[in-house]
Amino acid sequence: MSISIPPCPCGAALPYAGCCGRFLAGPQHLMAPTAEALMRSRYSAYTLQLDDYLFATWHPSTRPTPPFHHEPGLRWLGLQLLAHEQTDADHAHVEFVARSKLAGRAHRLRERSHFVREGGLWLYLNGVVS
Repeated sequence: MSISIPPCPCGAALPYAGCCGRFLAGPQHLMAPTAEALMRSRYSAYTLQLDDYLFATWHPSTRPTPPFHHEPGLRWLGLQLLAHEQTDADHAHVEFVARSKLAGRAHRLRERSHFVREGGLWLYLNGVVS
């Protein structure tokens, strides 16, 4: 009998524990090594409604005021990374499309996200939706 290990919600085709799960909890908590890894882990946190992780990885200058709002009935369906550009040691951009479904309607969110590394940790700064 084989045990089915669920894949990571970010779509990386890796088991959750070896992909985003290690940054969402445990010894590597908050320690995504790249802006792309942080983007993937934040997507996984959205799918799992892990508000503490979302707030902890959001830059304090742009972080929304708690509580974080999750749309009731929203299902995240997939993440597609389009581009990752590290502009210097502490700044990067990640462009992605996240698909979701709400009340029977499909939605696409395309964003170019800006990340900054402070104190050795990558943080989401802001994004431009297109």
